[in-house]
Amino acid sequence: LQRTELRRAEFMGLEVWCGVIPWGVTIPPQAPTEPGPAGSAPMVPLNGILLIDKPLRRTSMDVCANIRARFRRGGAPKRLKVGHAGTLDPLATGLLVVMVGRATSLCELLMAETKEYLTTVDLSCVSATDDAEGAREEVACATPPELKTVLDAAAKFVGVIQQRPPAYSAIKVAGQRAYDMARRGEVVELPARPVIIHSMVVESYDWPHVTLRVVCGKGTYIRSLARDLGASMGVGGMLTMLRRTASGDKRVDDAVRLESLPDVMTQNDLLPPPPRPNAAANPAGGGAADAESVGLEAGDEA
Repeated sequence: LQRTELRRAEFMGLEVWCGVIPWGVTIPPQAPTEPGPAGSAPMVPLNGILLIDKPLRRTSMDVCANIRARFRRGGAPKRLKVGHAGTLDPLATGLLVVMVGRATSLCELLMAETKEYLTTVDLSCVSATDDAEGAREEVACATPPELKTVLDAAAKFVGVIQQRPPAYSAIKVAGQRAYDMARRGEVVELPARPVIIHSMVVESYDWPHVTLRVVCGKGTYIRSLARDLGASMGVGGMLTMLRRTASGDKRVDDAVRLESLPDVMTQNDLLPPPPRPNAAANPAGGGAADAESVGLEAGDEA
């Protein structure tokens, strides 16, 4: 009662002392709390992001589970929400924006950020998965395309395009994941959908490999871009390397590796979340359920 005055009153013959807040005194709102470990005081809910440089052959789900375990060792509740703002394939590396606690409600905001990738495409082959995870199938090519042909082909993909997602993707078809159907040998034909490619720059070309720097919007499949680029020149198109270098204003140069994180993590290990959108401009908001479904179960779209 540091900011209150004690007042004496009588109620039904009983003497009662109560605290009264003096006129003009404002007590700031307190942050909501969550139950802490047994025998400890309640803890303020975690709220922040991490920039992780995802290693090769680890899934984005693996990264989130690994980070959740570190925060639980720091006293976080068992059902701590941890999600990410756009999946990277196991064969992809680079920037993974991980949201922790209350920051998961910003999932849609972070998912919508423009992404940048560095990727290498093998134009001499294709695969069922459109990357090196599938069996390599050679594509005959009597005369490899010249550099100008590759430059002209890449330029045609800049802008809003219709893109068909890979059959081996996490998109649901009649309640089933497309990759589960494809692995059972079923024919999966996913409809094309609009995506935006802001730029696609040819960094180097040495037949059969072309290295591209792609800046794109939400929902773009870089594997599909590799497949379609090759098809437009009458050659193969299989992704052999993919690295996300940026998401919005966040760069992979500022990211940390999983092995560099402390074994026990707390709020002090988090970066501040981006500003929340104006509630009036976004009345529906972004729920934590959205963050879980997108962040932990989505496909490999950009």
